[in-house]
Amino acid sequence: MAFFGQAISTLSTLVIALGAGLGVWDVVNLLEGYGQDNPGANAHGIEADTNTIV
Repeated sequence: MAFFGQAISTLSTLVIALGAGLGVWDVVNLLEGYGQDNPGANAHGIEADTNTIV
């Protein structure tokens, strides 16, 4: 019976480690995605509007 107790303990540890790794991976993916929702990040300068009449 001790064998099954040890096996369950080991599998529990592995499942917890796998869940933590996936959680960290999700957080990294979320933080990477936030860099693409800022249109101002693509504005490298102000272009002159040549279609306006002064």
